[in-house]
Amino acid sequence: MWRTLLAILSAFLCFGAPNQAYAEDGYDLWLRYAPLDSGYRATVAPHVAQIVAATGNPQVDAAADELARGLTGMVGRAPARATTAPVEGAVLLATAGSPLLAGVALPFERLGKEGYVVRSATIAGKRVTIVAGNSGQGVLYGAFRLLKLIQTRQPIAALDIVDAPKLQVRVLNHWDNLSRSIERGYAGLSLWDWQKLPHYKDPRYTDYARANASIGINATVLNNVNANADILTPEYLHKVAALAEVFRPWGIRVYLTARFSAPIEIGGLKTADPLDPAVAAWWKAKVDEIYGIIPDFGGFVVKANSEGQPGPNDYNRSHAEGANMMADALAPHGGVMMWRAFVYAAENAEDRHKQAYTEFKPLDGKFRDNVLVQVKNGAIDFQPREPFHPLFGAMPRTPLMMEFQITKEYLGFATHLAYLGTMWEEVLQADTFRPARGNTVAKVIETPVDAGAATGMAGVANIGNDRNWSGSQFDQANWYAFGRFAWDPQARAKDIAQDWAAMTWGPGAAAPIVDMMMASREAVVDYMTPLGLGHLMATGHHYGPGPWVSDLARPEWNPVYYHKADAAGIGFDRTRTGSDALGQYAPQLVARWGNLKTVPDSLLLWFHHVPWDHRMASGRSLWDELVTRYDTGVGAVTAMQGQWQGLQGKVDPVRWAEVRDFLSIQHDEAQWWRDASVAYFQSIAKRPLPAGHAPPPHDLDWYKAIKNPHAPGQAE
Repeated sequence: MWRTLLAILSAFLCFGAPNQAYAEDGYDLWLRYAPLDSGYRATVAPHVAQIVAATGNPQVDAAADELARGLTGMVGRAPARATTAPVEGAVLLATAGSPLLAGVALPFERLGKEGYVVRSATIAGKRVTIVAGNSGQGVLYGAFRLLKLIQTRQPIAALDIVDAPKLQVRVLNHWDNLSRSIERGYAGLSLWDWQKLPHYKDPRYTDYARANASIGINATVLNNVNANADILTPEYLHKVAALAEVFRPWGIRVYLTARFSAPIEIGGLKTADPLDPAVAAWWKAKVDEIYGIIPDFGGFVVKANSEGQPGPNDYNRSHAEGANMMADALAPHGGVMMWRAFVYAAENAEDRHKQAYTEFKPLDGKFRDNVLVQVKNGAIDFQPREPFHPLFGAMPRTPLMMEFQITKEYLGFATHLAYLGTMWEEVLQADTFRPARGNTVAKVIETPVDAGAATGMAGVANIGNDRNWSGSQFDQANWYAFGRFAWDPQARAKDIAQDWAAMTWGPGAAAPIVDMMMASREAVVDYMTPLGLGHLMATGHHYGPGPWVSDLARPEWNPVYYHKADAAGIGFDRTRTGSDALGQYAPQLVARWGNLKTVPDSLLLWFHHVPWDHRMASGRSLWDELVTRYDTGVGAVTAMQGQWQGLQGKVDPVRWAEVRDFLSIQHDEAQWWRDASVAYFQSIAKRPLPAGHAPPPHDLDWYKAIKNPHAPGQAE
């Protein structure tokens, strides 16, 4: 008896179950499982009276446990558990071929390995809800779908849902170092406590896995793309195996970033040349060793010949030759090689926008099927707004995967509210016009280049050991949105925001929160990089404005490289008269974006150097429009502060106060961005501010004197 009581008490104290005796701090994420209102609870309770699941499959067991946890919290009582003979109102969890599904026809042929069906049915005269899949992993995802329906107050009496992921590899890239620092991380230290592993497995690792499984993420890269080869040594591989053991019941495979020069650094070889037989043999032996320790190891990520990292170019070999050598070692084990296309070199003087396309386009069709070329959403570097990367649609014979950045390196770190779902939808729905109209970026990454090729999406994680996981309450939404887009690149940002807001804050507060989220990213664009400007952040740490920086060794490290403001105008000419980076896109986009009359305002200065007095669609001059956009951004933050103030008393007080304070920080820093940028560009444009727009309170030198040498998130 006492064990039963202890189990119930533990369920209420653990992550994911409500406990009104403690203040919420964000740890529960979108899995709060808060009590339902009495009216809706009365409609749900008859359909969740029992959980029936055959034991022995770890994912099905995890699904049953999660359902019990969630239903206990939301309905107020624990459902009965059984392995056979469902009662009226049971939830039945089963994989294809289970005796529990005898006589029931379900569309298993449509589900693939990870899909699921959630269906209301009658078995032996009993009304039940079936959650089924071809694998335990599908059942797990289906269980989370059922819980989400209840969390968002949807009817569950007559369900008929069939769903499956459109991408195979849905992976978080942790830029975590072995020291537990995180490059571009704004939520504390790394979750991975390497010193205590493998003997101590922090319970938080399970909560991390649960959260990822709830949104369909099935893979995690544990270490930084700027890799340390030590992660591949036996000492660390056994630590990695301990994490893999925790993640396995939740359907998550571990991957590692491999340092290309590891054969030299930990292998004792004199070279890392991918065409050297000894190097290939070393990697084959290392991969065999890894799979001997971690049988379901996912594979590698490699950052090569970029920002000083070693790679095949060091030996006059191509990226394809480097990637294929490592992919061949992984292939017998079913492993995947994710090879990043983020490359630019000090000796390359061409427009940085062009470099990845220049290096990778000639390699189309030369990569193995188990290689995923990992391409950032834009050609520069995760800016508040960029046009989609020109490689999408340009390499039809090469598996390309999307790389998004969930952590907000260029969007105000953790303290600025910036919902990235709108950015990602904008990119994914962009038409590449290759080979024809309608082939969007989403379709490019969804469509395998052949029957054996992989598909995927990667997100640079924003997770640390802060209690709220992501450094702020609203940054959790970007983690959540990434999982949803990785499952379905055709998803819509507003739908995702509505689900997250209802699950995280409660349905009663969702509508104004969604309004804030949907406007938030555009606000950041306006007060940081309006009208297609980019990379104006202070260099190194990327915290705060630095459009005046011009003294760094490499041209593309300097913000002046990107805006090119002078007495005549502002913007980077990437048309045929300039760098011709625009020429890397399809002819339809060249025609549209290359013409000042048809290029959207949002990309104007990305592709054109425009006179200050150019007349915009608004009727304003470019200079007046630029100042107006900066002020619009600040005004949008002010509006969000007002919207949030109106939610006082409608959400829990601790999280409400944190968001209020972060919005205050955001407003101050948005104003700083506006004032510093306007002061600088006015010093070049030599034009008065438009009527009604206040001058910066300080002169330009005052803003230039601001230094932030200890800004968070810098490399170790």
